[in-house]
Amino acid sequence: MVVSAVPPVIRVADAGIRFRRNRRARRSFKDLFADSSRRTRPGEFWALRNVSFDVQPGEAIGVVGRNGQGKSTLLKLVAEVVLPDEGKISVHEGVAPLIEITGGFVGDLSVRDNVYLTAGLHGMSRAEIDAGFDEIIDFAEIAAFVDTPYKHLSSGMKVRIAFAVISRLDEPIILVDEVLAVGDRSFREKCYGRIEEMLAGGRTLFFVSHNEKDLRRFCTRGLYLNKGSLVFDGPIDQALDRYNADLAPKTKA
Repeated sequence: MVVSAVPPVIRVADAGIRFRRNRRARRSFKDLFADSSRRTRPGEFWALRNVSFDVQPGEAIGVVGRNGQGKSTLLKLVAEVVLPDEGKISVHEGVAPLIEITGGFVGDLSVRDNVYLTAGLHGMSRAEIDAGFDEIIDFAEIAAFVDTPYKHLSSGMKVRIAFAVISRLDEPIILVDEVLAVGDRSFREKCYGRIEEMLAGGRTLFFVSHNEKDLRRFCTRGLYLNKGSLVFDGPIDQALDRYNADLAPKTKA
């Protein structure tokens, strides 16, 4: 195995995270004092466990697997939206999270106010937002609605403005989670063009999608998750082949 001299921008070491299936599930008095580092308590399950990998600067990684296998959870761990229950995740660069990107926008505020609020929360200065505001609105193609309350926008328009803001962030790591499934084809292509520009600039990409064409278009490496475990880490074509082979119906001998 060749060891890179360049330190990874992301290191995931034996990471695991668990959730409760039912928030109303009762826990006993004993459970409250049980060792929480390893034990799975009643009503809980491991969404991810024993997941390890490194990411080098500039890599483009596709995360594949069926629904409910931990793909989105992995991206949220990298984005530090949630924290692991075991193991360690180290992220050494800033992250632009295109994950549930309409989250955080305030319905009663105008599009204009939401742009300033959201971009500011992600670290952009007032001067930077002023300089990029027209480009954000033009990219989203919603100039006629700039002073309209955000809650009155269609779902597609909400995705447009959210993508336009988040993709403007000058962060080295991009996390994309199926957010472009909403919207028309021409706008998706515009978004894909923006992603390609970021990759050409040396950004690191994590891309979750069920669209094999898109995964092959952007990614060179694939992580295949199954039942919360990382079962394959290698070239994207091989990751998709392994995934599709597992999906294929098994014939009896």
